Parts: sequence; C-alpha cells; structure tokens
Amino acid sequence: MNRLVGKRALVTGASRGIGAAIARRFAEEGAAVALHGRDGAALESLRGAIVADGGRAIAVTADVTSQAQVERLREEVERQLGALDILVANAGGSFTPPGPFEDISEEGWRASVDGNLTATFLTVRAFLPGMKQRGRGAIITVSSSAARRPHPRSPVPYAAAKAGIQILTQHLAAQVGPHGIRVNCIAPETILTERNLERIPASLQTELVEQHPIRRLGTPLDVADAAVFLASGEAAWITGLILDVSGGAVMA
Repeated sequence: MNRLVGKRALVTGASRGIGAAIARRFAEEGAAVALHGRDGAALESLRGAIVADGGRAIAVTADVTSQAQVERLREEVERQLGALDILVANAGGSFTPPGPFEDISEEGWRASVDGNLTATFLTVRAFLPGMKQRGRGAIITVSSSAARRPHPRSPVPYAAAKAGIQILTQHLAAQVGPHGIRVNCIAPETILTERNLERIPASLQTELVEQHPIRRLGTPLDVADAAVFLASGEAAWITGLILDVSGGAVMA
C-alpha cells in the first residue's frame, strides 16, 4: 500500500525477530530504514535483503544503553538518511530467568532496567529535539504483555522495566502532542521469534496456544503490521495508546 513513502525511520534492535520484521515491513511500505543492533553481520544481511527487494536501508551498530553511543547513532542516521520521521525504540530483552523476588540479583535487575527502560529513554531523548523542531514525528515504543499482568513465566525485572516503558510512553505523548508528535506503545504477547522457537518446546507452545482466544501464537509479522499502522497517517489521531498484540490473551 506504500503507506510510508517518503518517510525515514529508525528501528532499534533490528538484528532479528520483531525488530527485523518491523524494518522489513517499513521498507515494503516505502520508508527508508535505518537498522540498528549490535550484530553487524545480521544487520548487513537484512540491509542487503531490503535493498535487493528495491528498498533503501542503512545499518548502524551501537549500544543503546550508552548515551555517547546513542548520540553517535543519531549523528550517523541523520548523516546517511536525514532527519527522522519515525522512531521505533524496540531494543531490549529479558536478562534474568523467572523466579522468586528475593532471588533477583542487583546485576540482573540493573541489566533488565538498562537494557529495556534506559535504552528506550536514551534513544527517544536523542531524536526528540529534532522532531520537535520540525513539528512532526511518530514514536513507537515496545513493551510486553509481561507488563500488563503478573505471570509466573515473566521475570520480575523484565516486567517492571517494560511497565516503565508504558508509563514513559504516555507521559511523553502528553508532553509532545502539541508539537505534532505521536507516541504509542506496542505490547506483544508470546511471539514466535527465532529465539522463542529455540527456547519454548513444542509441547509448551501447544499449551500456550490454548491461553489465547485466537488459537495461535503471534509472529513477528503480527507486531510489524501493528507498527506500520501506528507509524502511518491512518493513526493520525492516536497517541498514548498501549496496543496489546496478544491474540486476546490480554484484554485491557
């Protein structure tokens, strides 16, 4: 449909999984896409695939928990693509296993908060001034259904960090709406990324399917399609939304 023609977008955490799927869909919809991650080889492979399909993409590695590296990321993206129209702060992950609260280590807590909440904060803060100056922009953060309700499979530090992303999104949406900037959040449930296909046994996948009114688990494309909608003009009057991409497992 080419809903993003003429737009320039950055997707963090685009080496694989949800981030890679969002980047591909943005390129298919006509956006020039900056791919961010730590795995340079994976980014280059994705960049090559997008270009081979007729799209435009660049790849930039950086640690988005470091303010200095995030600033370098911004400078490089703007040098190669120009000013951003769309930012997807997707980088993150789970850094601790599920378990009792008292067993959470300080190291695991800090890794989860920094890798999710702090990374989102630093990334958005770096690109926000330019969007405010231009009076337009669409920002999408990525949380998780783990932040929507307690679940024994959800590590507490991860859930807490993802919940922080949700309230950060809404505070930011309220502040920057008058500047023409929309800020929304996607909260996926169990998504069959490469990593989850490796770590979730087939028997558990079958069990999890039964917990979803739509009787299947999600795919990265499910999340990517939601991101395209939120980034496009079709969502022009939507901001501060936490969009559950959950097959009905979470109903707010």
